[in-house]
Amino acid sequence: MTETQRTRTFTWDDPRATAARVGSTSGLEMLQAMRDGDLPAPPILQLVGATGFEVDEGKVTVFMPAAEFHYNPLGTVHGGIIATLLDTAAGCTVHSTLPAGVGYTSLDLMTRFIKPVTVDSGQLSCVGAIVSRGRRTAVAESHLYDERGKLLAHATSTCLIFDLTA
Repeated sequence: MTETQRTRTFTWDDPRATAARVGSTSGLEMLQAMRDGDLPAPPILQLVGATGFEVDEGKVTVFMPAAEFHYNPLGTVHGGIIATLLDTAAGCTVHSTLPAGVGYTSLDLMTRFIKPVTVDSGQLSCVGAIVSRGRRTAVAESHLYDERGKLLAHATSTCLIFDLTA
């Protein structure tokens, strides 16, 4: 049996342009600039094939079509791709609440895989929302849905908040 060879090529912008704005722009303004194309999206979004996102303060939704190149040996989307989407939505949600000069980093990500994800899942949407936010930590959750609105996975993330000017 002859198998059709599949290839994939992707490009990305220099991530330093975006990183240079971290200390001088609020998280919400930075994410809005990425959404609007005024700043390049991070290379990880191009790597996984994300097609865009919506952003409001305290809520971020990331979109990505499930694709064959995401597959593991079992013929479903690899859990690492799913975790990447969940982590992105949760982390960006925290970022959307931060003023200029304040950063964050993920401390943990607790993930639950509910249903298998395949190309038949279609356009995925991963919605992040704030659970709680204090001065030093924030907790966000994210939920991954297929194009029919069925829950596929969810996660909770704790993020450390820190002063970038110190």
